Amino acid sequence: MATRYDPFQDMDRLVGEMFGSARAAATMPMDFFRSGDHYVLHVDLPGVDPGTIDVNVEDRTLTLRGERSAVEHDVQWYLRERATGSYVRQITVGRGMALDKIDATYSDGVLTLSIPVSEDAKPRKIEVQHGGRAPTITQTVEHTAEPSPR
Repeated sequence: MATRYDPFQDMDRLVGEMFGSARAAATMPMDFFRSGDHYVLHVDLPGVDPGTIDVNVEDRTLTLRGERSAVEHDVQWYLRERATGSYVRQITVGRGMALDKIDATYSDGVLTLSIPVSEDAKPRKIEVQHGGRAPTITQTVEHTAEPSPR
């Protein structure tokens, strides 16, 4: 029995090799929410070496980087869906976050950033002054002596 040649199978394999790992490496699934007086960002980075994780802030842009290295080098792959390479994601964040006070942790393949709400963005109560009568405005006029004729 002869093996049947399927050109689409080879094409699918080539496209997967060329774009599959790049596409998967470019994704960083994340959740972003506010809890009390902190914003929280959870980013999935499974298998990323913690030493390669970099969190950088410039102006209002938050940049996240990480890298996952290939585990096996001298093998014949039959299926390779787990992406290797660099992960990079940039997020432009709005005002109201204290970006100089970010706390970052990496545990169980999840990078967690905790960003405090900035003091300017926190709600505050404005005290309204009140009294029994309206304030009085007074004006004082000083008279100066006119120069005497000579």
